[in-house]
Amino acid sequence: MSTPDFGTDLPATASPEAEFISLTHLNPSTELNPLPSRGIDFDFFKRYVATLEESGYDYTLLPYGSNSADSFVTAAAVGQLTERIRPIVALRPNTTPPTVGAQKLATLDQLTQGRAVVHLISGGSDAEQARQGDYLPKHQRYARTSEYIDVLRRSWTEPAPFSHAGEFYKFDEFGPGFAPYAGPIPISIGGQSDEAFAVGGAKADIFSFWGEPLDDLRSEIERVHGIARDAGRTTLPRIWVTFRPITAATDELAWAKAHDYVTKIEKNFARVRPLLAGTNPQNVGSQRALAFANEKELYDRALWTRTAAVTNAAGASTALVGSPETVAAAILDYIDRGASLVSIRGYDTLADAADYGKQVLPLVRQELAHRKSTGQRGRLQAEHLGNYGAEYREFATAGQP
Repeated sequence: MSTPDFGTDLPATASPEAEFISLTHLNPSTELNPLPSRGIDFDFFKRYVATLEESGYDYTLLPYGSNSADSFVTAAAVGQLTERIRPIVALRPNTTPPTVGAQKLATLDQLTQGRAVVHLISGGSDAEQARQGDYLPKHQRYARTSEYIDVLRRSWTEPAPFSHAGEFYKFDEFGPGFAPYAGPIPISIGGQSDEAFAVGGAKADIFSFWGEPLDDLRSEIERVHGIARDAGRTTLPRIWVTFRPITAATDELAWAKAHDYVTKIEKNFARVRPLLAGTNPQNVGSQRALAFANEKELYDRALWTRTAAVTNAAGASTALVGSPETVAAAILDYIDRGASLVSIRGYDTLADAADYGKQVLPLVRQELAHRKSTGQRGRLQAEHLGNYGAEYREFATAGQP
């Protein structure tokens, strides 16, 4: 594999800034050590959220599932337990009418003084949607999300009561709705189906991806931005990309940890989630992740797909493996491709959140500060080559068949 040019010139696609996202965990259960509980360990939850604040994260995602805690309630708790972190509410349109969703989000935004964000999940699994009574086919779920966004924004901004009669929602003389703290709340969309791109490109403030090879991700960014331009937008969606880094003091130690992790994850996944093992995921994002994993395990500087393969790509699962310097350099590669929101969450959730805050985030921010002051790239990417160097590849395959 040829080594890219990591000279001083910045790529034209590079984002000038980046913010960091984590995902808030409600209890100590992890993929490495699953615990038989769906409950909230409040002491752990408070410690985890405090760690995110202390470690310098900018946002945290409050996930949603049919059998998990309510994301609005947990987001409100995060808002009161922190002073700076922006809670991202994962919201499925089938669970909350848009006028009610607008009120709830505006209330959260008021209570957090302008920190609320919403991530709309149209639904990638028919079976999961059906658990809460949603039987719309996928293409209609995205059409519903498109209408939902329109009603949200109008609910936040209309100065007088208004009525609506759409394909999915109808109401008379709503509002004026409860307003956000200081302006519209950012709306995020994820997914890699044609429908997701159409809605997200035309209407979302943020478009989110799972970690993919660099060139593939850049093509997807160009696609969503092209749709945005075709829709007449002058402000393009910000790009959010998610990784599961595995770090240690050196690349060699990180690979030893990674191989140990994947052995444990594979064993626990087969035991705890047998219904998913061996099935074909319905959502395009998981299908793409598995296709990359089937092609090869290691891409670019540090992207490892083995973790996606052993979990059947059930959620964000691709890893960045290496020392803090190598992982920070790999994150910068994605920032160079246009990402400005970077989600990093580990497999050892609380410990990893703290480690990233101490060892990875400062390196990325130091490089971005250097770029801002000089207009040039620093040395981090040139000096920590990861998979662009032969020694790293030896660590990656050590002890493997």
